[in-house]
Amino acid sequence: MKLRDVYNFFVENVVLPVGDILLRTQFMAQLKLARKIQYLQQHELLAYEADALRKLLTHASTKVPFYKSLNVSQADTPADWLRNFPVIDKRTIKENVEAMKFETGEKLVVESSSGSSGVQVTVYMSAKESSKTQAWQTLLWEWGGFKLGDKFLQLGMTTKRPLVKKIKDILLRTDYQQAFNISRAEVEKSLADKDFTQYVLGGYASGLYGYSLHARDLGLKMKFKSVISWGDKMFPHYRKQIQEVFGAAVTDTYGSTEGFVIAGQCEHGRYHVLSPHVYLELLDKAGHEVEEGMPGYVVVTRLDGYSMPLIRYYLGDIAIKEKRDVVCACGRKLPLLKQIVGRDTDIVRTRSGKFLIVHFFTGIFEHFNQIRQFQVIQESLDSICVEYIAEENFQPDVLDKIRSTIFDKLEEEIDIRFKEVAEIKPTASGKPQIVKSLL
Repeated sequence: MKLRDVYNFFVENVVLPVGDILLRTQFMAQLKLARKIQYLQQHELLAYEADALRKLLTHASTKVPFYKSLNVSQADTPADWLRNFPVIDKRTIKENVEAMKFETGEKLVVESSSGSSGVQVTVYMSAKESSKTQAWQTLLWEWGGFKLGDKFLQLGMTTKRPLVKKIKDILLRTDYQQAFNISRAEVEKSLADKDFTQYVLGGYASGLYGYSLHARDLGLKMKFKSVISWGDKMFPHYRKQIQEVFGAAVTDTYGSTEGFVIAGQCEHGRYHVLSPHVYLELLDKAGHEVEEGMPGYVVVTRLDGYSMPLIRYYLGDIAIKEKRDVVCACGRKLPLLKQIVGRDTDIVRTRSGKFLIVHFFTGIFEHFNQIRQFQVIQESLDSICVEYIAEENFQPDVLDKIRSTIFDKLEEEIDIRFKEVAEIKPTASGKPQIVKSLL
């Protein structure tokens, strides 16, 4: 057994089980269960999904104040019963967050959406439910060739890692690099003169793309074990560029920080929906399910989320379901997506050559609750315009604080013009485009 395989075995059978005991989580148990469920036959998957949906709807309708107040009529099948529930969005959650929680006295894990639509929400889940989310996400990473304990270069948004995560990074051999402010100097420092053949590279699609552009301009070419993307749309030109520079195929995953791990690419490149975890609907503007092969608005229900059920949650993305008779060579019978249309979040570029992805801005604005919604528009390399909708508690001096924070994070100055507006028009998907580049 090779040394790296010994460490993979040690992490999976010693480090993570001990961590579950100490942190009172169930990550390894949930991951092992997910590994089995993924290979159920189609009739078994449908039965599993129907049973999970029935239990969730019963729980929400009888024990969660928000859903109890709706008095939703029950139907003969769980799918028909679900269709009697209204579609909810971020605004619904923001206005009803306490009523949507199932109170047991258990301390809940807090998760906040990225705010990439300009509206941020906070959701709650139990430690077990959080473990399930992490397990399903890890399963998708395994589809891309990742093994627990592999060396991992992760491009992320949390630059100040808390103690538990620092320890986790060390034990799981994770090199964590910030991706909200991508400069050529940082890319060179991270990538130059290093052997990455045993590393997995992972991060936001736009962050990976920004890294690859700088690496290309620096004349760096390397070979990673694999590349895994998440968080925003993996455009074809992103994928091509990343694969050329980093020498590995890209495995893309699709989910949301509200606790949904929706789909991911298997080793044959097809997007499989994690139907035991998420019930996926693709709807037209009238709220009806679209036909196979047609684009529809993504509406999801988390089947294993009881602490704060999110039933028929509208994400604002557009996707296309694959036809039922299409079979994937990987052997999994999970439903397939033909395409995740998504939306182009764009990238703000500075004259010094930095790339600012959407999460650079959402990571700043989330700390200023006087702004209800915002959009960053770039018309030149030297300036941006920030259109915003003010909350009732808005005070003009908050704009100076936001400007100062942007300068601090960016480590340079750029002309920033603020413009208060009454409305920020959405894209064709109905989702506001947080960064709009006109370059």
